[in-house]
This record gives sequence, structure tokens and C-alpha cells, in this order.
Amino acid sequence: MDDIKLPGMLQAAFLRSPHAHARISSIDTTAAAQLEGVHAVLTLDDLGPEHADRPMLQAYPNPRIKQNILPHLLARDEVALVGQTVALVVADNRYIAEDALALIEVDYQPLPAVVDCRKALDSAAPKAHSSAPNNLAASFSNTFGDTEAAFKHADEVYEIDFLQHRGGCHATECRGVIAQYSPHQDGLTLWSSTQCPYLIRRMLARQLDLPESRVRVIAPNVGGGFGPKAGFYVEEVVTAIAAIKLGRPVKWIEDRREHFTATNTQRDQHWHLDVAADNKGHILGVRGRAILDSGAFLSYGLLLPFTTLAPLPGPYAVEAVNVQFDVVFTNTTPNSPVRGAGRPNAAYAMERCIEAVARGLQLDPAEVRRINLIKQEQFPYATGQIHPNGRPIVYDSGDYIGTLDKAMALGDYAGFKKRQVAARQQDRYLGIGIGACVEDTGVGPYEGCTVRVDPSGEVLVESGAADQGQGHRTIIAQIVADGLGVPFERVHVTIGDTGKFPQGVGTIGSRVGVNVGTAANDAAASVRKKALEFAAKALEVNAAELEIEAGIVRVTHVPEMSIALGEVALRLTPMTGGAVPEGFTPGLEATSYAASKGPPHANGVNIAEVEVDIDTGKVKILRYSVAHDCGTMINPMIVDGQLIGGVVHGIGNALFEQMIYDEAGQPQTTTYADYLLPLATEMPRIDIVHQETPSPLNPLGLKGAGEGGTIPAAAAVVAAIENALESFGVVIGYYPVTPQRLVELITAGAGERCVEAMSTTPPA
Repeated sequence: MDDIKLPGMLQAAFLRSPHAHARISSIDTTAAAQLEGVHAVLTLDDLGPEHADRPMLQAYPNPRIKQNILPHLLARDEVALVGQTVALVVADNRYIAEDALALIEVDYQPLPAVVDCRKALDSAAPKAHSSAPNNLAASFSNTFGDTEAAFKHADEVYEIDFLQHRGGCHATECRGVIAQYSPHQDGLTLWSSTQCPYLIRRMLARQLDLPESRVRVIAPNVGGGFGPKAGFYVEEVVTAIAAIKLGRPVKWIEDRREHFTATNTQRDQHWHLDVAADNKGHILGVRGRAILDSGAFLSYGLLLPFTTLAPLPGPYAVEAVNVQFDVVFTNTTPNSPVRGAGRPNAAYAMERCIEAVARGLQLDPAEVRRINLIKQEQFPYATGQIHPNGRPIVYDSGDYIGTLDKAMALGDYAGFKKRQVAARQQDRYLGIGIGACVEDTGVGPYEGCTVRVDPSGEVLVESGAADQGQGHRTIIAQIVADGLGVPFERVHVTIGDTGKFPQGVGTIGSRVGVNVGTAANDAAASVRKKALEFAAKALEVNAAELEIEAGIVRVTHVPEMSIALGEVALRLTPMTGGAVPEGFTPGLEATSYAASKGPPHANGVNIAEVEVDIDTGKVKILRYSVAHDCGTMINPMIVDGQLIGGVVHGIGNALFEQMIYDEAGQPQTTTYADYLLPLATEMPRIDIVHQETPSPLNPLGLKGAGEGGTIPAAAAVVAAIENALESFGVVIGYYPVTPQRLVELITAGAGERCVEAMSTTPPA
């Protein structure tokens, strides 16, 4: 984003709250406005009355929202988190803008802050927003089956309690916005490092009372997204307003500290579950409660809690689930989906259930999974869940036990005990852990694609799907090249520009490969059909006698009888005085919004083998094995890259990434000296094997793969650590698992069994 330079462009910087919760008595911008090189200093009132009384609009409204609290574009009377936007300075360059920020005087009156989601619902807890009656944003249940009967007939009931701590996006490229306004030409053009340009177009048009046709959003090559860049942020609106007011392009580029405090994060979820099982290891039911921290605002509606709710009970045939979800406000950075979008939280919960049953019954955790996994003959499998869109959740296809077997073979699970015993003789503590998951991918409602053959013979493809490094252009070009019968290098793909393609949704939830792939395949087939029909008339043969190879339509038994696709396109687009051939419409092109007939479900199993140094608490991952089923693979290299990147992200969640706030709501980890990311030096070799079960829901058999490595990773790593420390009785109830915490648990467990977060209770 920062490489884009426009004539006359100014640069912006935001003044952000230094307090987690405070009233604003006054803002004095006089000195800042007088600094040479400053073009504007804007507070909320300076934006105009049409914006001053109007907070951000909810992109994802839902009737279950009890308190739809969203920020004003710039703070009004109160700030609710460190990093909330208070004012904007627009200057000749960023340096001057930041100097001007230091001259703005704000009179803050600090208020009590609430930080811990577990305490937010206490009647004595501070309110995250002083005008709100309480901190409850929403409450709803995930319920199906007869949980009362499940627990009544259970042989064993296990209690599980754990906290999943907060982590961020941390893409290579921070967020960025450039706005340019031309009242007499194109209207508002916004360049944004977004995953969802069409969402930004719609919300920006609504926020500014403009028709969508007057708003163009371009998502250039973006250096990573991971979910938080799929949201709608105040910076996009305020930068656009500044450009409109000043009549010049305005650029804002987020710095890394802003990224820590102002870009959405994920997690801070506390779970308490009861698991009912028989004495053979079958899970009969799960019940409990989860508290999900929304942060200061409900910036993403209830999508994150819903994507945490919907995957339960994961890949397991559990017939009764009753889990209450409470979504709470705190004075911290808003939470939204990060890679996996709630699914890692749900997967971790179910894997904790599996581990509790295996530990309680002294069974092999792999066998407990095998007992409970959905069998191949059960597909299509209705989980009992209802999707937020009102439709039953049905897993379309898969071989979950086959995926488990492949992962165990790849990780030499059968030989681990021998390795563990040998290591123990050397006073080394090895452990192995499994994580399994299912992922709903390819969520609708659509993505579109236009395939057009140019008279030169080049093929132009347009789609709305933005790319943050997933290789969308490559896979789209592959599908079109294969479907149309042209060389790959002659296919040119344009994506992520609302001015080039009319409608789209966004790059979230492992959905683009399925949706754009289906649309591209359909559009290419339509173009192919039209080309064959035209060539059949031109060559005076039956269309069934024709083939297309290397961009040439030829008669199969008389190859010298041929016509190039470019020539077909030329004849179908005559100039003045010509005539479109009878029976044909102009041009050799087609647009398709064909979509999958429902979300295809991918699945996977991760196996981590670790060594724990009991003196230092250091965890070293020795071996990591992944088995994954994403249906038909368009490009195996890209799939492997996505899986490996996802695993690293998941390992970061398990061992390193931790966004810490003190009791006053001040973030403590706002540099990479404090907030730890996994490095290449700490990562193991990641081996991958594929279980290819084509989905019956779309013609190519596609399922998504972008998040499958992340979803089960934390569960596998934590289980491996517990297995390594089994002799100390360590059961982990909190991640990331830091060396300090492990040493505490090992020390406590050296004298007696140390159970951080599990107890066994008699059957209900």
C-alpha cells in the first residue's frame, strides 16, 4: 500500500487514546493546526453534523445482539480502549502529522476499566461503557440432542476448565488506506489493504450516504490478512472524509504499535465444560458455558461467536450438546476472526474433551478419537446444529478415520512409545499429541468470474476475490486454462477491484478457491461451448468432432481444419458495418456466479511430537505431521504452503503469542520484544499427506484449505506437552504455554498430581 503514490497526496496520522477508559472533557487542536505543513486537524465535530451523531454502522446485524455498541468515527465523550481514534491530522508528510499529534491537548478523566472476560459479568465489575447497563453484548445457546439423558446414562463425567488467550493478526503489511475523491468523475476511490473490498464499498457507501456506484474500492497486492483485514474500520471512513473535505488524495498507513492496539485481535475465551462418556470411551454429550471477549466494541457483529459455535462437536459423532455462549465487552482491542475464525477455539474444546476421557479411562487418545469420529458410511452427516443462516449443518463427505490413520502413519505414532522410553532413559521427556478438526469452507452466497477471449487470443479473467498471498491468480488461471484449452501463460487475471468486477463477497473462511473456482470453471465451460458452436458452423462440421488445444479449435480427425480462439473472438466482435454471426451474441465471453451447493467440509489431523526440558520449561517440537482432506487439489504446492503456514500460526497460538493487558487495560506487549511470534529457527519440519475426498457439492470436488493447518494445531501441541509430563500429572488449562508456567506446573507436580484445569465428578 505504501508504494502507491498519487499526485498531490497528503498523509494522515491518528491521535489515539492513551487510556483504556476515560471521559473526554475537552480537545484543543489550536497549536497543532498552526504547525507548518499541516492541512487539517479533525475531531468528531469537524467531520460535520452528519457524522458527529452517527457511530459506525454494524456490518453484521443480528437480532441476538443485546447491545450493539460501536465506536464513533472519532471519540465523542468517552474512550473505551487504548488506541481508540480521537483526532486526525492531515499534513504534507507523516513526520509533520505526528509532530502535530503531540501538540493536541486532550483533557481525559480516567474511569475504571474491565479487562478480564471472566469478571466482566460480575455485578461489581466496572462497565466498559459508562452509559451501558452492563457488559453483556449477547447471549445464546448451542443446543441439540438430549443432554439431560446423556449425562443421566453416562458411566463417567469429566469437568474441563480452560482459557484461550488473545493473539493478533501480525501480517507482514499493516493496514493502510488511500482515499481520492473526484466529484465530477469517478466519485470516491479507496485503496485499502482489505480482504473484502465489496464489504468496504457497501459499508463506506452507507456510512457516507453515497450510492455504491460512486464508490470504488481497490485491494492491491496485500501482504497478509489472516482475518482482521476483513473488517470495516473507522480509519477507512475518516480518511475518505478527509480526502473529500480537502479535495486531495489522503494516505494513512498503520504503524506497528497501532497494529497492536487498533487492529482486531482474537480469543480471550474462557470455557467450562462437562463431558459425559461411557466406560468404553464414547462421548455421549457435552454441556457447559463459554465466555467470549468482544473487546470494547462489537465490530464484527456475532460472526466470531457463531463461527465458534457452529463447528461443535467437530469431527465427532456426539449426539447431544448444550453450551451457552456469553459475549462480553471489555476495555480492550475489539476481537474478530483471526485465521480459523472461532474454529480453532471449538476444535480445542472438543480435543480437550477427548483428552479428558482418554486420561480418565486410561485409554490411548488416538483410540478414543477413532471410537468417536464420524464413520465414512455416515456421510452426509447432519450434526444436529443449525447454522446462523437457519439451515441444518451437514458434513458433505470425508473419511475422517482414514485421515487419522494417514496422520498416525506419517508421524510413526505406533513407534512413539519406543522413542519415548529410550528418551526417558536419557532423562529426556518426549510427548506426542493429536488434534483433529473439521472446517466448513466455501461459505456462500457467491463469488463471480468473467472469462473473455481477446481477438489476440489472450484470455482475460476478472473476479472480485482479493488476494493476500494465497495464490488466487494462479489457481483461477489454472482452472480457466484447463477448462478452455489454452496455455496457462495466456490467461491474465485481474482481481480485487470493485471497479473491474461488479459484485463479490471477500476472502474469508477458506471460501475463495471453492466459490471462484466453481464460477471460473463454469464461465470457462460456457466460453468453450460458444467457441465450439461457432467453429462448428465456420468449419461446417459437428461440434462433437471438435477439440480445443493450445488455444486452437480443430477437427479431431482432420487437425489441419482449425480456427484460433482469437479469430473466433474477432469474428464475434465486428466493427461498424459488420454483422454479428446469426445465432450468436457479441463477444467470446461469459460471466458466472455458479457456486457450491452448500459449504463443503474439509477435515484434518495434526500430530505433534515434542520434547520438554523440565528444568527450563522449554518446549521443542521435534516432529510435526499433517493429514488433510481438502477434496480435489487445484495446486498441491499452494495447498501445502497454506497448510504449513497455518500450522506455524497454530504453533504460535499454542506456545508464543500472548497479548497482555494490565488491570488498568494498558497493553503490555506492543513490540516484538514482548509479543513473541514463531520464528523459522523454532519450527520443525512439517510433513504433509493428503486424503483426497472430492466434495459432491461442486463440479470440481473442491474444499477449502486456507485454515486447516491452524485449527487443530494448539490442541495437538498442548496434548503433546501433557503427554511428555504425564509422570508429573500436568494438565494444562491455559495457552499459550509459556516456559515459566510449565516450570511452575512441573514443580507442583513433582510432589503431588498437578491438575490445573480438570477434575472428575460422579455421573449426574
